[in-house]
Amino acid sequence: MWAAERRDVLLERLRRDGRIVAKEIAVELGLSEDSIRRDLRELASEGLLTRVYGGAVSASPAVADYATRADIATDSKRRVAAAALDLLQPGATVILDGGTTTLDLVRLLPTTLELTIVTHSPTIAAALLEHDADVILIGGRLFKHSAVAMGAAAVESASRVNADLFLLGVTGIRASTGLTTGDPEEAAMKRVLASRAAETWVLGSGEKIGAASPHQVLPLDGVSGLVLDVTGGGEALADLRETGTRIVEAGGRA
Repeated sequence: MWAAERRDVLLERLRRDGRIVAKEIAVELGLSEDSIRRDLRELASEGLLTRVYGGAVSASPAVADYATRADIATDSKRRVAAAALDLLQPGATVILDGGTTTLDLVRLLPTTLELTIVTHSPTIAAALLEHDADVILIGGRLFKHSAVAMGAAAVESASRVNADLFLLGVTGIRASTGLTTGDPEEAAMKRVLASRAAETWVLGSGEKIGAASPHQVLPLDGVSGLVLDVTGGGEALADLRETGTRIVEAGGRA
């Protein structure tokens, strides 16, 4: 089988099943596992999948740059944002991650709600200018891909925060890989923010369910729960349910 043919088979299997088990498909195609792994490495380098132990899973479209992400799954993100509003209580101190879903949440947030919002996203902070909420902006080196502050200064500032709630954004939510994102430093910053909050809830629009990115932020048991748009969740959603992780369905039941 030519390399191009193997590539087509692998991508079709990924579209169909959401994952590839290298050993199984090698036997099926009569090829060596080394050949399959080499193909998976090449496809991963093109951003077409994410390699995991034993094979590969779907890559998340949410690893695109900030401007591109603003046009991905917009309705799904708004549903998740609306469901997450119930987690914000008057008087609470809330850390908001950067990202387009949290920006949708801010746009839905009642301007008269009195709480303290901590964020390392200048975009989120600017969107809160007309709100009664107190806003604390964490500064540092601007990571332009996600429009958030990172680096030593941001970590030091975040380490002095004590919050009731952290609303975490990730690019991949999958039972086998946990909560993932595309950049190792960004993953580390998210972990620091999670460590400063009594509860961490993950905001997950539909395109993130079942997808994975290269760098784990936290395992599923490291968060309080997931706020998910479950439309079309399929097998990946069923796998998440089996972990026992609490799931709040956007527009649905808890």
